[in-house]
Amino acid sequence: MSDDLQRTPLYEAHVELAAKMVPFAGYAMPVQYATGIRREHDAVRTAAGLFDVSHMGEFLVTGPGAADYVAWTTSNDPHALAVGDAQYSVMCHEDGGIIDDLLVYRLGEDRFRLVVNAANRSKDWEHCTAEAGRFDVRLEDESDGVALLALQGPRAQDILGPLCSDPIDPIGFYQFRQGHVAGAPCVISRTGYTGEDGFELYLPGARAAAVWEALLAAGEPAGLIPAGLGARDSLRLEMGYALYGNDLDDETSPLEAGLGWLVKLGKDEFIGREALARQKREGPARRLRGFRLLERGFPRPGYDVLLDGEVRSTVRSGTLSPTLGEGIGTVYLPSEAGPGTEIAVRIRDAEVPAEVVAPPFYTGGSLRK
Repeated sequence: MSDDLQRTPLYEAHVELAAKMVPFAGYAMPVQYATGIRREHDAVRTAAGLFDVSHMGEFLVTGPGAADYVAWTTSNDPHALAVGDAQYSVMCHEDGGIIDDLLVYRLGEDRFRLVVNAANRSKDWEHCTAEAGRFDVRLEDESDGVALLALQGPRAQDILGPLCSDPIDPIGFYQFRQGHVAGAPCVISRTGYTGEDGFELYLPGARAAAVWEALLAAGEPAGLIPAGLGARDSLRLEMGYALYGNDLDDETSPLEAGLGWLVKLGKDEFIGREALARQKREGPARRLRGFRLLERGFPRPGYDVLLDGEVRSTVRSGTLSPTLGEGIGTVYLPSEAGPGTEIAVRIRDAEVPAEVVAPPFYTGGSLRK
């Protein structure tokens, strides 16, 4: 593996656990451990899994104009957030294309944290700093000093609670609290990317290894195991959660991607508002759809998708669902191709029949709302 790859604070812990390390967004990251992706996926659905997602980027926004700045640069409405609330949002170009999807945390009245995708960190930072001059704000890229652990699964609260300085049961979905976990200062957030109840822990990188070990030790009797990027991807796809670079990119809009609920056209101006308002009036010509194979197969990203016998698109995300035992995926299709539409996915030399369905593919999760 290239020596140019960055390492998270937990790199040595992953190596000791015999993780298979792969390049991802400029980092050496665990794609799976000796247990294998299927075992890790099942653990999250039935007990709990612990992910290292410290490669994600974190930008701190402070100052009297912080709320207005975040409202200008993202499509959702940060003014609606109370201190201790988080929201999912997107940053858009003027033409409505998605720069990135992100989480917005309101840490204080004039203090926000933006959590961005690792692969987009440089692009996002350039965009954010370019827009800062018109507001009374200060920006700081905290990414290199912040570790991020994701504890996900129906047993997550049982495992995490005894290690916390304060009760975590009152933390609602997309809410967070400042506290301590195993003695380390943390932002404890009830968020995740798996469709299960769980928490994401933001903490100093120097404390990450100790908290990782404490969580694994506390959770072992409950079935907790470490989980890698492979399980994270299959878990999120079963829920129909979008992945930037597959389902979202600079050429797709949130309305096309099924994220129109993130676009608050009723608020003050924001980047991309005019283009998105026009697209909403006219209706997008294409939409991101879910599909399921009607025969056995593995619909990998990039495979051709046929509609009415002609290649019309390609698979954006795809997997053989560990929970459902069938091939599932996402694809951009003409807007009129709604649920029930018959399509086919070209897998090797075969055209495997499939049907358009509305995500989520899996509905049995423990997600607490």
